[in-house]
Amino acid sequence: MAPREHDNKPTEGEPGETPVAAEREREWERVWAEGETDAEAGTGSELEANSQAAEVRSEAEADSEEAEVRSEAEADSEVEATTDPEAGPEAEAHPEIEPEAEIEPEAGPTEAAAPSPGHDHPHPHSHDHDHSHDHDHPHAHDHPHSHDHDHDDHAPHPGTPEDAVADERVAAVRRLGAAGRRWRVVQLAGCAALLAVAMTAGAIAIGAAKDSGATGVAAVSSAVSPDLLASGSLDASITALQAHLRGQPKDFDGWATLGLAYVEQARTKGDPSRYPQAQAAFTRSLKISPDNENALEGRAALAAARHEFAEALTYADKVLKENPYSERALCSRIDALVELGRYDEASKAADLADDRKPGVPVFTRYAYVHELRGDVKTARTVLEQALAAATSPGDISYVAGTLGQLAWNQGDYKTALDYYGRALAADENYLPALEGRARAQAALGDRADAIKGLELVVSRYPLPQPLVELGELYESRGAAGDKAKADDQYALVDAWIALARANGVNADLDTALAAADHGDIKSALKAARAEWARRHTVHTADALAWALHVNGLDKEALPYARQATATGYHNASFIYHLGMIELATGHQADGRAHLAKALKLNPGFSPLGASKARKALEATK
Repeated sequence: MAPREHDNKPTEGEPGETPVAAEREREWERVWAEGETDAEAGTGSELEANSQAAEVRSEAEADSEEAEVRSEAEADSEVEATTDPEAGPEAEAHPEIEPEAEIEPEAGPTEAAAPSPGHDHPHPHSHDHDHSHDHDHPHAHDHPHSHDHDHDDHAPHPGTPEDAVADERVAAVRRLGAAGRRWRVVQLAGCAALLAVAMTAGAIAIGAAKDSGATGVAAVSSAVSPDLLASGSLDASITALQAHLRGQPKDFDGWATLGLAYVEQARTKGDPSRYPQAQAAFTRSLKISPDNENALEGRAALAAARHEFAEALTYADKVLKENPYSERALCSRIDALVELGRYDEASKAADLADDRKPGVPVFTRYAYVHELRGDVKTARTVLEQALAAATSPGDISYVAGTLGQLAWNQGDYKTALDYYGRALAADENYLPALEGRARAQAALGDRADAIKGLELVVSRYPLPQPLVELGELYESRGAAGDKAKADDQYALVDAWIALARANGVNADLDTALAAADHGDIKSALKAARAEWARRHTVHTADALAWALHVNGLDKEALPYARQATATGYHNASFIYHLGMIELATGHQADGRAHLAKALKLNPGFSPLGASKARKALEATK
């Protein structure tokens, strides 16, 4: 399979002027509360989350520091809740009302990414064709090779106003943490509220920053002048679309394009609140023109981003029935089949996509399908060919970063650093490469630089995976105050999960993985069982096995741990989990063999896990 020419989207440049904060927040809340006519928008969960946050604020007012933080959150909430009294029924279905107030979407904590669609796990490797793979693991040691193919996942430059926002967010988490164990439930809801405020503030701050190297909207409405979108700024593209749709509200293609842009923002900027807005836009498009291709492609992307993979597959198949060469639908179909655990079908779908629409989005998926089946050589070859053919900074950073993760997963840290360096040369703010470089540095023993790198990443976009990675590095260092620092990171994971769920994202896998090692183990098991009931992938099998193990149910865990490693996928964390479960069930020889295998494959797969594996081997000599 040789890469062929493919269209590259424009790169993202200056977002331009930022909107007034109050206008931005008023419009954002209006879309949540009023602008959604589709019953599937999930407003009930949003209201529940807001109610919980309000309850936290009222209950904890006795603490002066917490009250100060909450008063700021309430002020923002009041602004967000403001609605336009002149907006009638027609306006309710229009996410573009007050378009200038939505210029800045880059909110916060980040990357469903699941992300991003894809392999439910926020490790976004952005790609400018609106596809993503979230490989079901928020922990680097659990799944270091996530594919979110959307090159809009670029952080602002250091020194931007978001740095101050990040410091404020962390300080807020620590103030809430001081309330102690009895405030645990209150802490988590309060943390979610604070994180939501930080996302809004961060969004406004980021809007003023240069977003170099990012790409624009994947599909452009034919009714919108290409010149308006050629600037490459996703924010500017959205502003242009909003202005256009105010004058041409019946442009179904424009609505679909706006929805896709919102999905990109949510996935690559880590702002799940954009998903209801995307759904509103797609709903509007389909009401005007039922079954139009762009909107159906968008619904597939949105469903995958929310980890509703069966629904994503349905939409992708519907598009392909009418247009067998739709790149988005071909890629969404691969993603959905992978995330449903239907690997044989995913492999056939990847072959078909390569025949019909070769290009970087297809090549990276093709490589991942082979990696899942243990064929690392083919995966590497395809990615190297794709890198050789890549010309845009977005494609180069994405493919090089993916090669870096592939090398890291095999324990080849120096090669991983070379590829991450190449990715960062194309885009110095490419977050997956910044995170991957820190992970490789940690594995090579350079913990100080690794911590510094991850602190930078989470200060911009506190996603579950880098938050857990940073927390574990703090724990492994064990200096004074490191345990508290680690707990801060884990609390933010809980907050991100709460926000994701409030905006329609299925976050059970994120919950299971984070809680099993760093939270409520009963909640971890409940979430893992729920996710397994929906789909049977190697990642969900591993998550369920580990959740059962930490709850002392090792005999039940063993079959799932074996299933997680049955495809030949080279994942040291999966092998480590299997080894520990085998030791717990009396399979001494098998357990020792698998622990040794995990450490040989990737000795730095996890700061804490690798240490536990070595101790277990020593204890069972």
